[in-house]
Order: sequence, then C-alpha cells, then structure tokens
Amino acid sequence: MDLDLSDLIDAASRLQHEWTQLGLQFCFIGGLAVHRWGQPRQTDDVHATVWTEFGNERPVIDTLMRHLTGRIAEVEQFAIQNRVLLCQESRGVDVDVSLAAFPFELDLIQRSTLENFREIGLQVCGPSDLIILKAFANRPHDWTDIRGVIVRSGPQLDWTLIDQELRVLAELKEEPEILSKLQELRDSPIATRSER
Repeated sequence: MDLDLSDLIDAASRLQHEWTQLGLQFCFIGGLAVHRWGQPRQTDDVHATVWTEFGNERPVIDTLMRHLTGRIAEVEQFAIQNRVLLCQESRGVDVDVSLAAFPFELDLIQRSTLENFREIGLQVCGPSDLIILKAFANRPHDWTDIRGVIVRSGPQLDWTLIDQELRVLAELKEEPEILSKLQELRDSPIATRSER
C-alpha cells in the first residue's frame, strides 16, 4: 500500500476521533511526531501510545480491537507480551499502538499538545519526550531522528526533563551508554547552532 503523509494524517485523525469518544488517554509518537518536531522522513505507519496501566491491558486491547484489525496471528497475546499492538485501521493503514504503563508514559501523554498537520489537529508528544523515547529505543534511525529534533526544535527542548527521565529509563534498560551518546549529540556543533 503506497502511502503519503496525507494518508497517515487522515488515519491518525480517524483514530483520534474514535479514541477520544472512547475516553482513552493517548497521543501520537513515532513518524508523525518526528515530522512535527524533527526532520521529516518517509514513514509508513501511525504510531501511538495509549495508557493502560500494568494489569489493565486486556480491557484496553479489547476496546481498541473493536475498531482495528490485527496484522499478525495472535495479535492480542503478542501485545500482552511485547506491549505493542500491531494492527490496521479501517482503511488499511498500519498502526502500532504502544501500551503505556510507566509513570513517564502517562506524563508524556499528559504533556502532549494538539499540533497542526495540514489543518488537522493531532495530539502529539512534545519534542523533549520524543527525544527520550527515541534515545530509549536506541536504534540507528532513532539517533538520526534525535539529531533532526535537536536541529529543528533545540530551543524548545527541556534538557532537565530529558536528563531526569532518561537516566531512570537507561538504568532500567541497563544501557547507561544511552546517556553518554545523547550528551555527545548535545555537545556537538548541531546543538550549539540550534540554540542560537
């Protein structure tokens, strides 16, 4: 399925309408957030995080799956084990739904803001939270995205928040090198230019 940004925005808008009606706490992360705060890149799906708490995943998954179709076999069991629901929305756009349970994730959702995407308002995580998520994921393309966020949204970044939250998450993941890698980027010329 060939998608452009408009397809993803429309799909996210449909999801947002449904999830708001259902009273879910959520925001969009991933490629749409990168498009808003960093250097836009090709993305083929909508990525969102939805608050479930630990132990309450099943009712939230059941609610979500009334409006979504699974992309893999045993999609609900996979979601329970891996905390991500791999599905499609009504018009065939792929959707990854992260099942949020940590206090940071609830704070991230509550800090999210309604951002304009081609005259459509979407609830998107902020740039500081996006950096935290991307650094925690710690994949090569995540660091490319982080660099783009620093370049484009540097003055809006809350480095105190980033340091506090990421320190806890890096310890939890037992990957302290995440912190030093981010510090290197922060100290690089791109960060200095973004603060001017």
